[in-house]
Amino acid sequence: MQRLYDFIRRHPTGVDSFWAVLFFGFSMLNVADLSGASTALRLATVPVVAALTAVIALRRKWTRQMYWLTVGAGAYQLAIGSPMQFCDIAMLVILYTVAASGDVPRRVSRIALVSGLLAPPLYFLRFGVDKTGSAPQEALFVVFVMVPFALAWVMGDSLRTRRAYYAQLVERNQRLEKEREAQAKVAVAAERARIARELHDVVAHNVSVMVVQADGAAYVMDVAPEQAKEALQTISGTGRQALAEMRRLLGVLRTGEPQESEDYVPQPDVEQIEVLVEQVRAAGLTVDFEVEGAPRKLPSGVELTAYRIVQEALTNTRKHGGPDAKASVRLVYFDDGLGLLVEDDGRGAAHELYEDGGADGAGHGLIGMRERIGMVGGTLDAGPRPGGGFRISALLPLKKGN
Repeated sequence: MQRLYDFIRRHPTGVDSFWAVLFFGFSMLNVADLSGASTALRLATVPVVAALTAVIALRRKWTRQMYWLTVGAGAYQLAIGSPMQFCDIAMLVILYTVAASGDVPRRVSRIALVSGLLAPPLYFLRFGVDKTGSAPQEALFVVFVMVPFALAWVMGDSLRTRRAYYAQLVERNQRLEKEREAQAKVAVAAERARIARELHDVVAHNVSVMVVQADGAAYVMDVAPEQAKEALQTISGTGRQALAEMRRLLGVLRTGEPQESEDYVPQPDVEQIEVLVEQVRAAGLTVDFEVEGAPRKLPSGVELTAYRIVQEALTNTRKHGGPDAKASVRLVYFDDGLGLLVEDDGRGAAHELYEDGGADGAGHGLIGMRERIGMVGGTLDAGPRPGGGFRISALLPLKKGN
């Protein structure tokens, strides 16, 4: 049964043509049985039957043309004085089709309604009404004959409205699907950028510590084996920490969610900045750490941003500050935000190197810092200090949306 329905939907004109053949046969039988009609009138009625049969067959393919053909056939029928025939049912069919078709303008549909309502009065004016009744009864009979034309148009117009509403729903659904796809692509791009920043911070910081410790261990290996052993232990611990953080990031890439495992570590926060400073000190860089205000729990986005900015700043100090550089990290808790100040007194590097990602041009540098700050609605001020060295100052607001 479903195949039959699919065939009918795929071949509407073929189905209409089948009904048109049956329609033509019944109409010709009706013409042959006309009582009191001359042979000439019967022959003159055949073109009307042929025209209205064509209307039945082609009503969905050429709707407007078939409507005007129906009007012409009706006018011809009145002109030759042919009485009402079985083939006149095509007038109701084409009126319904015009009202239901979305390709026909509303103006033409209303014209079709008016012409359909005028058909019965014109017919009875031409042929007269049964004179056995009173004038009000005759008028009521004419109105009653007009009702099928009105119903055909109303049914077609209702179908047209439902189709238009359904088309709007389909178009709206397609638009929403495209918007969801676009939003998904934007979210994926943002997540990739975030993961790239995370990987940069993990690799740049931890590998930098490992390189410094390895150089120190090689330097004191012969004269101070214990110091070399401590440096190697620091390298081992730093490497494990880097691997754990990279596993966490790769776990997000694989599944979209962090995996529960002892190899994964929590996302860095403000409390771990002190641990970060201790690691940097162990790597050989002198760092002063100071906290002002009452420490409190901050939004996770703000805490991660603060940690990564301090990490990036200290990494850049080790890269560009020189062997005797000293740094200071200062956290200030305000009522409406968190302030960061990271300074060093080393020889520093040109501001452009930080913007381009460091001396090798391969990192994110200040660009990554500004992206992180922008995500939480903060501000960043970075540049060389007047007396030498470099300074990074940031303010992270505590918004309700953070």
